[in-house]
Amino acid sequence: MSPPEPDQQLPFADEAQVEVRRSARRRRTVSAYRDGDRTVVLIPARMSRAEERSWVSVMLERLAKQDQKLRPSDADLLARATELSRRWLGGRAAPSSVRWVANQGSRWGSCTPVDRTIRLSSRLQGMPPWVVDYVLVHELAHLLVPGHGPEFWAEVDRFPRTERARGYLEGVSATAGLDLSDD
Repeated sequence: MSPPEPDQQLPFADEAQVEVRRSARRRRTVSAYRDGDRTVVLIPARMSRAEERSWVSVMLERLAKQDQKLRPSDADLLARATELSRRWLGGRAAPSSVRWVANQGSRWGSCTPVDRTIRLSSRLQGMPPWVVDYVLVHELAHLLVPGHGPEFWAEVDRFPRTERARGYLEGVSATAGLDLSDD
């Protein structure tokens, strides 16, 4: 990995929330991760302050892109739901809106067929995209079939990772001591 221009002084947001850790053992690589509200950037000890600032900016941008993938916006969710409906449900399920909500204590998602709205629990944010996709397909299927009967599950099972995603969500629920299900 080649460093950015060392004299490039890019300001970065939330500077107080960034912790830079220098290491004499680290030779060339730069890495970063989130630790709660802080971002920790690991750099070689030999780097100049200018290189440090450049790399911090680069790593913050990379983490922001990664966060966007793991925490898509409501508009991104709607676009994703539309694509999943096209791909797995023949485009027959057309939600009017899809959004994140924080008030779902006992569900991963919910659907109101009358107004064609889908809501996903904010607990899903940060989970693998295929798990979020499964919950979206599950809720999209409710736009086609009410309840959880065989016809409903036949629609949901068109999504190839259904069983894997259900197992993932069951594991998360059990580990966290939550009573969440998709039934």
